[in-house]
Amino acid sequence: MKYMLNLYLLGVVLTLLSIFVRLMETLGALLESPLPESTWTMRGQLTNTESPKGLPDHQSRVQ
Repeated sequence: MKYMLNLYLLGVVLTLLSIFVRLMETLGALLESPLPESTWTMRGQLTNTESPKGLPDHQSRVQ
């Protein structure tokens, strides 16, 4: 009976350890990758800095 209890407890400990390891891997991956909001902000800034090709620049109007 004691042998079965030890196997049961070993299974519980290994299961909890496996869950803990997966959580740490997920947390590490989230910390390494940039937030999705910041990438959208960067894309928006890049598109806003480009001048539209159909309209002339402001310098050509000054002449």
